[in-house]
Amino acid sequence: YHFRIFKYIVFPFFMFQSKSQGLSFVRIHAPWQVLSREAELLKIKMPTKKMYEITEEKGILKMLNEIWCKLTEPLQPQVPRQENTKMKTLSYPFSREKIYLYNIKDKDTFFDNATRSRIVSIGTLIANNVYDAAYPLHDVLRFQFLFFFFLYQEWARYGVFYKFQPIDLIRKYFGEKIGLYFAWLGLYTEFLIPSSVVGIIVFLYGCITIESDIPSKEMCDQRNAFTMCPLCDKFCDYWNLSSACATARASHLFDNPATVFFSIFMALWATMFLEQWKRLQMRLSYFWDLTGLEEEEVSLNEKEKLTWSDRMPGYAVNFGLILFMIMLAFSAVFGVIVYRITTAAALSFSTNETTRSNVRVTVTATAVIINLVVVLILDEIYGAVAKWLTEIEIPKTEKNFEERLILKAFLLKFVNSYASIFYVAFFKGRFVGRPGRYVYVFEGYRMEECAPGGCLMELCIQLSIIMLGKQLIQNNLFEIGIPKLKKLFRKLKDERTELKEMDTNQSKDPQQWNLDYILEPFTGLTPEYMEMIIQFGFVTLFVASFPLAPVFALLNNIIEVRLDAKKFVTELRRPDTVREKDIGIWYNILSCIGKLSVMINAFVIAVTSDFIPRLMYQYAYSQNGTMHGFINHTLSYFNVSQLKAGTQPENSLFAQEVSFCREFPWLLCHFSKWELIKFTYMVMYSAIFMYV
Repeated sequence: YHFRIFKYIVFPFFMFQSKSQGLSFVRIHAPWQVLSREAELLKIKMPTKKMYEITEEKGILKMLNEIWCKLTEPLQPQVPRQENTKMKTLSYPFSREKIYLYNIKDKDTFFDNATRSRIVSIGTLIANNVYDAAYPLHDVLRFQFLFFFFLYQEWARYGVFYKFQPIDLIRKYFGEKIGLYFAWLGLYTEFLIPSSVVGIIVFLYGCITIESDIPSKEMCDQRNAFTMCPLCDKFCDYWNLSSACATARASHLFDNPATVFFSIFMALWATMFLEQWKRLQMRLSYFWDLTGLEEEEVSLNEKEKLTWSDRMPGYAVNFGLILFMIMLAFSAVFGVIVYRITTAAALSFSTNETTRSNVRVTVTATAVIINLVVVLILDEIYGAVAKWLTEIEIPKTEKNFEERLILKAFLLKFVNSYASIFYVAFFKGRFVGRPGRYVYVFEGYRMEECAPGGCLMELCIQLSIIMLGKQLIQNNLFEIGIPKLKKLFRKLKDERTELKEMDTNQSKDPQQWNLDYILEPFTGLTPEYMEMIIQFGFVTLFVASFPLAPVFALLNNIIEVRLDAKKFVTELRRPDTVREKDIGIWYNILSCIGKLSVMINAFVIAVTSDFIPRLMYQYAYSQNGTMHGFINHTLSYFNVSQLKAGTQPENSLFAQEVSFCREFPWLLCHFSKWELIKFTYMVMYSAIFMYV
């Protein structure tokens, strides 16, 4: 282990002084006596001489397992494997009194690097600014060179994207905590394959059936001549519903009967994924000797015990600032809404016919891009705020600090990422009013309506752009570019100042600790988990509106696995190994998202989608049990003579004189009381069914 230290450091055995030496590195060595004593105090499990046989599956399960191993052999990484996989060594907490129990061939190698890392801990000294940094070296030139070589060749390259991860090797080199993260990420990526296949099938079903969809054909039929009410006051003319043909046809791609099946499938998929992860986690815990692992609580507060009154100001600041940040996210959404309303009104005043005809497309595209930029900026702010709020709470232990930080960061980033999507799904177009009694924002600006094909298409656009934008910009470009820029700036700074003061031989042939110091410090797994959990929300919460979400998530994760691997092997200082028996609070967050997705998808189908209105029309109103006449049945009539003075279209260019115009009413305003009861029952039934 090598550490960078400040000048004028007092060590227990000698004084270290160097005013002009610049960077100073100290290698910490723990002899056998120290290692054995601390291993006994920490109750570290070590392998004994006792071995036992692992029972294997028999019969058809064994045959299926052998077939699977043969089929996946080309996908296995070419790394050293354990010779005898049928036998497992019994591990037991280390005891110096029972030294004869352990298989000690060489005292210098009995405790591996991971165990030595746990014993030689200087976290308190770093917290007190005695040490500036501490990191194990990447074993590029030492006895673990093969570990580093195989990790780079078979894991940290994009060319091996199709191979499984060498999880056991990752665990040996980086420790159990990082090993569990990559095991979870690998399982999540594998589970995205079947959901992507089903999502593509659902999308193709929409493409195949688009020509046979009766409502969209009726909407595109110019012979029907549905004259629609103006979209704005005074400057907007009447318009034909057939002009929205492209939107209606596109909406069918994501709003069809197969979408309902897909939402049910994804609810079951999320449950199966969580259960499979619990199974894999238990298996890894068994083979990595993590069963019965006691929590090693590292105290962060060594001062006297704080009372409730001491912590109360920190809690009050937390509550107030978190509430303010949530309101800031809502304010950003409201700002984008105002932008859409005002921009749509301004473009409607244009004398250019092309501009007026493309108002909705222009406003939607620019608004979503603005919203994406705001989300990316607020994400960075929320991460820093969550860390500061956790620090002023003064948590007792490191684990407690990490859990509180995760909860705050996730809450803020959840609201930031999904606030605009929730608005489009459940609120947009619900408070528009009706002709002659519209709802206005400020003065003269009508509340925005959904597109003629419904809000589901806009929800799909909103979700896809934010999801893809976050993955491309935040998860990939930022994750690749920012560490490289930091590394470059640190290297240039060191070359100007401290590296100039080193001797000639050292500058020509820099040591490994100098090379590792230039690398980016490891700051924890929270950012890695967070981006994947937010993506998991995009894949499950609103998947009824965007069946291709798992496909894009899969493509992103194939890159993400190798990107993270390359970052850990070549871009980051080697992290200190930490033993963990599970992924902690992240599993609870995943479980909550899975349950929430059931209810949200049920309400998306019931409220945002046209699935239930079409179903009710076909079986309750249609004369012949088909969808013929659905559009005419849905549109309401309005007498244009009842328009408020000054809101009628000026210089109307409409072909014929208009006495009545048609309008899309809100679903609950259109159906009778009995139909409202049936509608509510179907929503509750959908939620309960998908939850079960």
